[in-house]
Amino acid sequence: MQKTYYPKPGEVTHDWYVIDAADQNLGRFATQVARLLLGKNKPQFTPGVDIGDFVVIVNAKKIAVTGKKLDDKFYYRHSGYPGGIKQISLRDQLGRFPERVIRAAVWGMLPHNRYGRKLMKKLKIYAGPDHPHAAQKPQQFVLEADRQSD
Repeated sequence: MQKTYYPKPGEVTHDWYVIDAADQNLGRFATQVARLLLGKNKPQFTPGVDIGDFVVIVNAKKIAVTGKKLDDKFYYRHSGYPGGIKQISLRDQLGRFPERVIRAAVWGMLPHNRYGRKLMKKLKIYAGPDHPHAAQKPQQFVLEADRQSD
């Protein structure tokens, strides 16, 4: 009988990828980022085992959405006090904190537990084209939609 393969911590390599979010559709972009964080692109993928990669996202402020989402989609937060709910539209959130838009979309596609929180620490998001992770030698990652058009 064959034993099930289980990746050991020493066998796993965590690569660094840089992805340009300019003119990418938010939802489709977030699914591919979540797949990288989970490690679903690797043949030794095992649920619940951290074999995913680090992802650096640049140009977050240039992310695209379809339809009327810029004005119809809202993000909510609550202060904890009665009547303390606040809302902000996607358009305003992109103007003030574009990193939070992508972070919220990716978080919605990851497990909502300790494992998911650990994966979110491997996601680095920057509004502009520059990032401070050059020492890790991140590779440029080509998204699925871009591969089909080549």
